[in-house]
Amino acid sequence: MLNLSVLTDPDFCPHSLNKYASIMACGNGFMGIRATHEEDYTQQTRGMYLAGLYHRAGHNESSELVNLPDITGIDVELDGENFTLLSGEILSWHRELAFANGELRRSVVWRSSQGRRYRLESRRFVSLDQLPLAAMQLSITPLDASSQVVLKTGIDATQTNSGRQHLDEISVRVFDPHYLQGVYETQDRAADVVISACCRLSMDSDSCFTAKNRSITVHHALNVTQGETVTLEKLVWLTHRRDRALSMETFARNALTELQACAAHGYAALLARSACAWDKVWHDSRVAVSSTEERDQMALDYAVWHLTAMTPAHDERSSIAAKGLTGEGYKGHIFWDTEIFLLPFHLFTRPQTARSLLRYRWLNLPGAREKARRNGWPGALFPWESAASGQEETPEFAAINIRTGVRQKVASALAEHHIVADIAWAVVAYWQATHDDAFMRNEGLTLLMETALFWMGRATKVNGRLEIHDVIGPDEYTEHVNNNAYTNYLAWQNVASARQFMSMFGREDAHFTENANRFLTHLWLPAANAEGVLPQDDSFMAKPAIDLSRYKEKAGKQTILLDYSRAEVNEMQILKQADVVMLNYLLPERFTPQQCVANLAYYEPRTIHDSSLSKAIHGIVFARCGDTERAYAFWRDGIAIDLGSDPHSSDEGIHAAATGAIWSGVIQGFAGVQIVAGELHLAPKLPAHWRKLTFPLRWRNASMRFTFENEVITIETSMPVTLTLWGKILSAAGRQNFAYKDFMTSVSGTATTERGHDA
Repeated sequence: MLNLSVLTDPDFCPHSLNKYASIMACGNGFMGIRATHEEDYTQQTRGMYLAGLYHRAGHNESSELVNLPDITGIDVELDGENFTLLSGEILSWHRELAFANGELRRSVVWRSSQGRRYRLESRRFVSLDQLPLAAMQLSITPLDASSQVVLKTGIDATQTNSGRQHLDEISVRVFDPHYLQGVYETQDRAADVVISACCRLSMDSDSCFTAKNRSITVHHALNVTQGETVTLEKLVWLTHRRDRALSMETFARNALTELQACAAHGYAALLARSACAWDKVWHDSRVAVSSTEERDQMALDYAVWHLTAMTPAHDERSSIAAKGLTGEGYKGHIFWDTEIFLLPFHLFTRPQTARSLLRYRWLNLPGAREKARRNGWPGALFPWESAASGQEETPEFAAINIRTGVRQKVASALAEHHIVADIAWAVVAYWQATHDDAFMRNEGLTLLMETALFWMGRATKVNGRLEIHDVIGPDEYTEHVNNNAYTNYLAWQNVASARQFMSMFGREDAHFTENANRFLTHLWLPAANAEGVLPQDDSFMAKPAIDLSRYKEKAGKQTILLDYSRAEVNEMQILKQADVVMLNYLLPERFTPQQCVANLAYYEPRTIHDSSLSKAIHGIVFARCGDTERAYAFWRDGIAIDLGSDPHSSDEGIHAAATGAIWSGVIQGFAGVQIVAGELHLAPKLPAHWRKLTFPLRWRNASMRFTFENEVITIETSMPVTLTLWGKILSAAGRQNFAYKDFMTSVSGTATTERGHDA
């Protein structure tokens, strides 16, 4: 097993319970379980979620990821006193999530109000080997005297999504002294959920079951001698279905049979099997860095852990929610985050998963087509927020303004149409990295054509040119503008890509081609001014600017809205995140290095970075512009979004896109990995206190590994690859070394072919 980092919870703090429940959550892409403590606390939000299981609770509600019945809670009574860390005294504390095998562990020595000491140790994991399996143990050791111990656990279906109930209880059953099962159905009768649990105690006890108030519970009572340890082992098999091919009785019985097979192996053996599955993940995707800052490596391991745990690689009808499977934030909806911030990791490490994520969009095309038609446009207009289908899930209104009593309309679904081109960009990036012709010929080309049709119908003819009006770019502080640079450039790229791949795969259509040529010729693309700055939209450069320094100090808190209304912010040069910098990141071949530098210099002072997506992109573009130290500062700020000192930073779940950006900041920033004109480029340059960087990469049919140390890059590849390294084209095969100094001696701007020397 690799010597990977661990994520620790430094102490028990009631104010940070939900933050650590999110960032230390266990998951496998099929299910996610928040890292709440076994004992109950009013402040903590329990949560268990299945990828793709959504339900709408009422007419005025949105579909949301269902918070399932709780299986982690255990009531512990020690010598007549309920165990809680809010009373008594904590004598020792250690809690960690081990990234190597995915196990969450806690060890506490606690002195009760009666003065007696107990050691409580808990372990938990969600299996990466058998996706429906979750396992946990709780061990109790009385340290001062024999103790009377009472344990109560089971399946608690009183769990809700912030008060909204989504499941009806169909049945609860006990099968023998160890097995219990709950069967549930979403209230729209669209899906069934079966939760089967096996609870075993390491000692004999007085046991009984109760079933009431939507809970089924097993009660154990026993006497434990001083220094002896009693362990409760609980295994859970969680499954759901939408089809009704089997009877409910057969479906539930099959789930119980699967659980019984797992129980025959026990916790330790099941953990070992899951650890083997994690070994492969780490071999294929771990990024290793030698840094004077130990936290840098931990952040990278954290990112790969969650990028695996949040991704439903098993099911192309599911995608990655903005909070992964760690909380109820954004109701579990899917945004553009998936294609722009999360797909690159999968693209370069597990391309089959990237393919599956794009097929989610293809499978949901009917809803996107319907939304476009409803608004009077052709093609496909993908929802700003989506769930299990292609329907728009964005709430129509935001919270009520408590001063005016008026609900503010949410504009994203109405005008943030760049998601259409974002998906098209991801389709092209996937093909460039894989040359998966089968995908592009079918799903990819359909997505490109439908999205291109949307843009060609969306554009408005003004004074002999085509313009795109009334949009919102990624900068959501600037609403309802014309010719947003990000939107226009990506729309142009979308249509150009559709035309290119239609020709490449023999799907040419004269009418489509004629319209595409007209669009590409006449679409207005804002041009850079004399200083190299690209205007964000038609009106932005004429708006007044203000000093944003005090708001930037509290980035992510949206404190600007305490002093100004949204309408006032819209009329100033105030950015939530910089559209033009994002554009420089996605289409590097369209802009010169000088223009990228100019855009950073102009837009960064005007950007508050209130979006969790903002700083990472700035960091990557700073790295590409050669300012590695400033890039590193932005990268570290991005890490702090979830892993910083704010006790409430992640209460409703981790920031999935920011997690993807931790990986991208290193690979696409410091390692300089880019796809330019369809080809692989690298230009590594490390922060001053990084000595070595090692990372794997998949490129087309090759598995590659790069190590950069002492200004020398070692490339290992399973098959020959042509790539551009520090501006020079080379062929790599086997294991070869390339020294940076050799590349700097050539004539600047001349493309040559280099041969490395075998290591």
